[in-house]
Amino acid sequence: MPNPEDNAPKDNVPEDAEPQVEGDATNAQEPEDLIEAEGPDVEVSTDGPAAGGPQSDLSPEDQALLDDAARGIAEDKLSAEDRDLVAEMRADMLRAQAELVNFRKRVERDREANREVAIAEVVRALLPALDDLTRAEAHGDLAEGPMQVIGQKIRGGFEKFKLVQIGEKGEAFDPNIHEAIVQLPTPGATAQTVADVVEPGYKLGERVLRAAKVAVAVPA
Repeated sequence: MPNPEDNAPKDNVPEDAEPQVEGDATNAQEPEDLIEAEGPDVEVSTDGPAAGGPQSDLSPEDQALLDDAARGIAEDKLSAEDRDLVAEMRADMLRAQAELVNFRKRVERDREANREVAIAEVVRALLPALDDLTRAEAHGDLAEGPMQVIGQKIRGGFEKFKLVQIGEKGEAFDPNIHEAIVQLPTPGATAQTVADVVEPGYKLGERVLRAAKVAVAVPA
């Protein structure tokens, strides 16, 4: 018996036509009907310099110029009274800085002077021992033996502190470094000169620790 469905009318679809699949490109909407997809928000750091932009690092000189310019712009916005106040405060600051520099120089100068005074007192206390060393050397007691080496070391230690012996026979008499203990009238003498050195004197740098005791030849 024939099936009624076999006699049902069929759509006019070619037998070789491919079936359409949902989502295929043939069913794609027109471009104007598409909605642009939105992606997640991306945070952009603003701490560093912009990509491709100039570097933000400045040299100390450039930074100082920038600070001065900013300070000048800020002062331009001040009133006349405020400008006077700023100028007065700046002058006080410069004055304080100058006083601080002078104070530091004064402290260093006083410290050096105190050091020289302390060294001078120690060396002055050792001058009698140095006199004995000089007399022993004059008598030939230091010509040889261990005392000669000891004497050289003692003199070398004094020389490190710029200790200089003063007072020589024949030099002009100078009351600043000589102490006249006797005057010898000498025929033909035209000026006061050192005739003999009784006890040598010493200078430590420019400081006279002890004047030389001398006999002075004077015109007769």
